[in-house]
Parts: sequence; C-alpha cells; structure tokens
Amino acid sequence: MNNQMRKIRSYAEAPQTKGARLEVIKRIGGYMFKQKFLVISALVVMLTSNLLALAAPLLSGKAIDAIGLGTGKVDFTTVWVFCSLMAACYVLSAALSYLLAFIMTTLIKRIVYTMRKQVFDRLTELPVSYFDSHATGDIISHISYDIDVVNTSVSHDLLQIMSSIVTVVGSLVMMIIISPILITVFVFTVPISILFAKWKTAKTRPLFRARSAKLGELNGYAEEMLSGHKTIKAYNREEEIISRFDRKNGDAVNAYYNAEYQSAMMGPMVNAINNLSISLVTMLGGIFLMLTIKMGSALPYLFRIGLGDISAFVQYSRKFSGPINEFANILHEIQSACAAAERVFRIIDEPTEKPDEENAAELSDVKGEVDIKNVKFGYVPEKTVIKNLSLSVPKGHTVAIVGPTGAGKTTIINLLMRFYDIDSGDIRIDGNDIYFTKRDSLRRAYTMVLQETWLFCGTIFENITYGKENATMEEVIKAAKAAKIHSYIKSLPDGYDTVLSDDGVNISKGQKQLITIARAMLADSPILILDEATSNVDSRTEIKIQEAMHSLMKNRTCFVIAHRLSTIQNADVILVFKDGNVIEQGNHAELMQKGGFYASLYNSQFAK
Repeated sequence: MNNQMRKIRSYAEAPQTKGARLEVIKRIGGYMFKQKFLVISALVVMLTSNLLALAAPLLSGKAIDAIGLGTGKVDFTTVWVFCSLMAACYVLSAALSYLLAFIMTTLIKRIVYTMRKQVFDRLTELPVSYFDSHATGDIISHISYDIDVVNTSVSHDLLQIMSSIVTVVGSLVMMIIISPILITVFVFTVPISILFAKWKTAKTRPLFRARSAKLGELNGYAEEMLSGHKTIKAYNREEEIISRFDRKNGDAVNAYYNAEYQSAMMGPMVNAINNLSISLVTMLGGIFLMLTIKMGSALPYLFRIGLGDISAFVQYSRKFSGPINEFANILHEIQSACAAAERVFRIIDEPTEKPDEENAAELSDVKGEVDIKNVKFGYVPEKTVIKNLSLSVPKGHTVAIVGPTGAGKTTIINLLMRFYDIDSGDIRIDGNDIYFTKRDSLRRAYTMVLQETWLFCGTIFENITYGKENATMEEVIKAAKAAKIHSYIKSLPDGYDTVLSDDGVNISKGQKQLITIARAMLADSPILILDEATSNVDSRTEIKIQEAMHSLMKNRTCFVIAHRLSTIQNADVILVFKDGNVIEQGNHAELMQKGGFYASLYNSQFAK
C-alpha cells in the first residue's frame, strides 16, 4: 500500500488518550516558547486585528442611525466620520492580518526546521537495530508528512482557534450591549448548529477513513503492477490486471463520492440554521424597532432598538456563529496533528546507540588481528543466532564465511562492527576489547562492500572518495582501474564528474557494485569486509576483480561472505556456518578432502 495513504488513514484511526494529547500539546508549546517574541507579537497583532474588525459593525450601525430615517434629516458629517472610521478599521485589520500571516509563517518555519533537525539528528544516533525493524518509507514519512501535518495545524488551526475565541467573545459582548433580548435567539439556534455539526462529523469520519483506505489500496495496487510491468507483459496478464484495477477504481470512486456527498451536506445545513437565526433576529428586531418608533421612551429599555443597532447585531451574529460551527472540524484536525506529533516525538525519544564506556580507548595503528572467543548472540532473547563462536584471525589473513541462508554469516559482521552487542563472550582487535574501545575509531578500522550497494546523489568522484577525505584524482583513478570500472567512467561524457542520481539508478547494478568496490579499494582501513560484494557482476568481471583485490588486500585482514564458492577458494580459512555454529573450518582443499557439508555445497554449484 502507498505509504502516504497508509499514513493518512492511520491518523484518523490512531487511538490517543486525553493525557497523551495534552503531553503532545505541551511539547509543541515548548517549541513555541523558544520563539517567545514571535508568539507574543502574533498574539498582539491577532488581538488588535480582531478588535478592529469587531469595531467596524458598531461604527456602521452608528452611521445608519446618523442618516435619521423617518426624520428627513441626515447628519452627513457624522455619517462621513463613522464610515471613514469603519473603512479605516477594515483596512487596518486587513493589513494586520497580512502581518500576522508573515509572523506565523516565520514562526512555523523555525519550529519545523528545529523539529526536522531534531528528528534527523536523532536518526543518525540510533542503532542499526532500529533501521532493521522499521521500514524506510515510514521513517521518511515522519520527517516529511507527519511534521507537515503539525505545521499545518499550528500555523492554521491554532491561529484560527485563538482568533475564533476573540471573535466569539467579542461578538457576544457587543450583541449583549446592543440588545440583550435578541441574544435569546441564539439560545436555540447555536446548540442546534453545534449538535448537528457534531453528529454529521461523527457520521462522516468513518466514510473518510474508508475513502483513505480505498485510495490507499488503489495506489498500492497501481504501484505494485507498475513495478512488475515486465513480468505482466511476459505472462500476457494485461486483461486480468485491468479488470482488477477497474474494480478497485470503482470502489475508490464510490468511497470518495460517499464521503464527499455526506460532508458536503454539512455546509448548507449549518448555513440554513445560521440563516434561520438571522431571520429570527431580523424579524424580532423589526418588531422591536416598530415598537420603539411607536412607543418611544414608554417602551421598556430592554426592548428598545434602532435600525443601526439591528444592522450591527446581524453582522455580529454572523461573526458569532461562524467560528462555533467550524470548531468541530478544527478539533478533528488538531487530533490528527497530535497523533502526527506523537509519532515524531516517538523518534526523538528513541534511545540512542549505547554510549562508549567512560574509559574507552582510541583504537589507532590497527594491524588487523581479530580474536573472537565464546561469542553468543541473538537478535531476540528467545532465539540464539550465534551459539558459541571462537576464531583467531592473524593480520593479513582472509576469512571466508559460507553457509545456508539464515545461518548467521552477516551477523558476524554486525558483531565485529558493533552494530549489535554480543550477549556473552569476547571480541578483540589487536588485543583490545572492542567494548572498551571508542566506537567511531573501531569502525574506522573497517571498510565494507555490501551486497546492497549504496550510492548518493553526487559525482562519481565524490562517491568513490566517500571513505577517504582529500583523496587525489590519481588515487581515485588507480582504485577505479583496479576495480575494472575506469574504462566505463571515461566513456561517460563527464567522466569522473558524471552526476549519479539517487542511489545511482541511472547506471546498472554491476556498475554500481564496481564503484563501491573502488571506494573500498581507495580506503586505507586495515580490515576489509566483503558481503556478497561481487554478486551483481558477471563471472568474467568477477574473476578480474578477485585478482585485483587479491593484490590490494595484501596486509589487510579480510572477511568475505559469499554464496558463490568459486570466489573464496584462495581464502586462508573458510568457516562453514549452519544453525549458528561453525560446523567446519579449514582451507578449500582441506574442506573438499573431508567431503563434508562444504564439499556438498561446492559440488552442488559445480556438479556436471
């Protein structure tokens, strides 16, 4: 399923307690507190803008009263003054609204920058185990989509709530001042409007969930079919996938229609209730106006009203009822924002990689002697992957690790580089316990070439020199020649300045592999790790690379994980893993002579 749609659907479905929401709001408030000047400025500007807007209807009512309807006398000076003041209020309010938008944009920009930086910084400090257990797409969605949801809510919903509170309270006060008796109309219409909006929101929320789910299914299906386009063509299954797409498309359209149709009914119904309240206000105001004209001071003060007062009251009633009707929708959006923020904070609160010991030593002048003694390890407590491993690797020797899938081959590499910590046992480099060694100095002792190649968006030169700063072009060319990739690079229009797109999708897998091998050859690390490093190159190129690497690997301790056993025949020692144990150990000739598990693996690959 498309990650974006899955995330959208989860927002509406994710349960969240009141206490958790308050904690999230408190933490978001912490970001705003760090920008106190902008927050205070925004509050002052917002309050001033709303008060000016609230003053305008009162001024318009005064202008209408100054016309003197029914008397034949118009006080043009007073009318002009009040109209000018009303226009000035609206212009100033609009200008302050623009200023407020600028302040809020600046505030949110700083908050989002800080939040994204905290998330990304924390991701760089998390252990490898976190990324092994969390999908990359979900992690990226936290950085982008979740923070954008928080951004939208803080910049729009929070401001709208504060503005609505001022507007509602101010309008209510002004209406009470103008005519307390007309307020009774809202005692009936406002609760009806709120209850209807709440009922309709509760009814439409599941429909929007269903819409998101169906759109997610449609996008996921489309993504899956497009990625397998060649296979679909090869098996002539176009008609079948078109038929399935039509069904999913129909379901998505129906879900979209139902949600939009039910949601669209809310606006007209709420407006109808508002219009009803305005009609009642106008009708009652007209009655009181006629009584005021007819009875004058004999009419009780509570029922007296002028035409300008009615006009102002109607305007205030619109300002009063509008924010109340929108409040239910705003609350739902805030709940979604809190859920998104909670996921962001969950990353920020993730425990970082275990810090180095206080007396950890700097690993320097590494020779490459590796000793592993009685090591036991499991990714989860109830399942042991490495049961009892002991191994001594002298400087400059090559150790090959073979075995069936899941035997624990790659786990050895994870333990050597402290991507994971062992449960028991001892691992030493040049006699130094790696758990009393600074982790960054330990990892600088290694160079890795993995089966899953990784290249970043940059030039080929930058990608090759990634593991060695300040490398010269001569050194890069030497490494590229040794990796058998120099001729290909020179054939490109820009040579070593050719820019690779994200993860090098504009070159073949084999070429990507060769560039990563050149990167490893350029590095000066005394220990080299090759995890299926030649899996994406053809056999002939593989042989050439092995020959080149054999000379470059002199005086380096090498760990080679391989399924293609032809690549490890020259290894000093071959470890055969099965079910977390080393069941055989020796060089190629010795293991073949034994006729055990290794021999059966080798013969299965090269049987006539």
